[in-house]
Amino acid sequence: MSEFYGPSLEASVPDDLTLAQFILDSSHPLRPIRPSHAPWFIEDTGGRGVGHEEIRARTYGLANGLSLRFRIKENDLVVIFSPNHIDYPVAVWATHRLGGVVSCANPANNTNELLYQLKVAHASLIITHSSSLHTALGAAQAAGLPSERVITFDESSQVSVDSLIQQGLRSEPYFVERRLQKGEAKTKVAFLSFSSGTTGKPKAVAISHFAPIVNVIQMAEHQKVNQNYAPWEEQRFRPGDVAAGALPFFHIYGMVLGIHFMTFCGLSVVVIPKFNFTEFLESIVRHHISHLLLVPPQIVLLCKHPAVKNYNLNGVRHLLSGAAPLSASLVDQLVKVLPNAQIGQGYGMTESVATIAMFSVDEKLGVPGSAGRLVHGVVAKVVKDDGTLAGFNEPGELQVKVPSVALGYLNNEQATKETFVNGWLRTGDEVVIREDHEVFVVDRLKEIMKVKGFQVAPAELEGCILEHPDVSDTCVVPISDSYSGELPMAFAVLHPNAVKRIALDPAEAERIKGSIIKHVADNKVAYKHLAGGVEFVDVIPKNPSGKLLRRVLRDRARDLVRPRSKL
Repeated sequence: MSEFYGPSLEASVPDDLTLAQFILDSSHPLRPIRPSHAPWFIEDTGGRGVGHEEIRARTYGLANGLSLRFRIKENDLVVIFSPNHIDYPVAVWATHRLGGVVSCANPANNTNELLYQLKVAHASLIITHSSSLHTALGAAQAAGLPSERVITFDESSQVSVDSLIQQGLRSEPYFVERRLQKGEAKTKVAFLSFSSGTTGKPKAVAISHFAPIVNVIQMAEHQKVNQNYAPWEEQRFRPGDVAAGALPFFHIYGMVLGIHFMTFCGLSVVVIPKFNFTEFLESIVRHHISHLLLVPPQIVLLCKHPAVKNYNLNGVRHLLSGAAPLSASLVDQLVKVLPNAQIGQGYGMTESVATIAMFSVDEKLGVPGSAGRLVHGVVAKVVKDDGTLAGFNEPGELQVKVPSVALGYLNNEQATKETFVNGWLRTGDEVVIREDHEVFVVDRLKEIMKVKGFQVAPAELEGCILEHPDVSDTCVVPISDSYSGELPMAFAVLHPNAVKRIALDPAEAERIKGSIIKHVADNKVAYKHLAGGVEFVDVIPKNPSGKLLRRVLRDRARDLVRPRSKL
């Protein structure tokens, strides 16, 4: 087989609306009617809910205030540099009302990282938070952006978003919102989203208004939203349900699914500014959260953290894992923690403007280890190392044609040509597609190890190691070896009980290392054994979307191996 087809996309998709007009002003056959008592967003700490009319008013007020005070207009770029905030979506939609472009920045960025984004994007304004204000002002000064063009969501020494909203609501309209021409949503830029490459500087992905709109509709059709396909209590997305907004909104997963898909489906989103695991458990119980959108490191905590047993999580009905592969063994553990939940994975990337595959509503549990099935409107092919096309159950690089594809990389023609090839998006991920169209992500191609000529996927070994009772988190990296080429080395974070045992008897550390090595040897073929050894660390470094920062530990492993080689 040369190509794999997801179901055809039957639903209508508007191509003459901005994202704000689609989500705030429009109806759609797949969009359910939200109960009048169900807010769109809920503040985690205070519990204040914000409904549709208030959001539309605040969005208009901010758009008018930005136009009055800063003359933000068509194609001006606004950088949002903040943790999640209840007015974060309002800031996005207000910018879009003005015809502007939004670029969301990781609030953990340092001054130089933010400066790079400001320069590449040619920012006109920064919307930040008091917790990130010092960095924002430093980067703005270095970029030549006046300090008065840095505003904050909360009260600070700068102009606040709320004061701009009030000014905008009090004043006469200072802008006219434009209706797009037919087809213009496919070319008009809505976002510049900076992708996290493992090498070099991040690339600015240009995303049209049409892309998140069509992806929301693709997911809605795939998940049978607003279709009476099962008894009410078994339907996956029901208006009035409550979702956890713990994913960072600056990331494509949080932006498209956490904000837009959840609100499209009629769910209330609890806006969680910063992820703290025990506080997150309290939020689930306090707000009766039914839907969790998470990444594997958070799921590891759900399975391993001792505090979980103190909370009743039986109200969780749905959990979607994305951003990185989730092992089948971890899913098995998760089922015991969330016995009433439908659990599965999704798969996508910034360049596909979110979801490519997602687990089906036809099953309570996604197929173990699978990222789900291709969503409606997606065509895929799997390309082997020799350039030929793979069939079912044959590994190779996933390439896709998606209606939500990004426009390319801003001012980077070479990278655009390498990733967007003749209508196909090269994902850089090695996958296997089965006869039932389940997609299994083996690993990032550039992270695959070669041991004695055999391919070894770190994610596979990590899933195995996490089954060990003394391990709470892990990352596997390659170390060079003159005979085998590369050998797997595991960095492991120990469970608190194991740490206590080592404190009482330091010799226990070597016994635990030996036990982990034996556990892998008992479950994996010889070339996948941890011949590079095991090292204990306090934390596994990750980026904000939950992806392991392997390069950090790869460098540490290299430093550890050098002294050994001198012996």
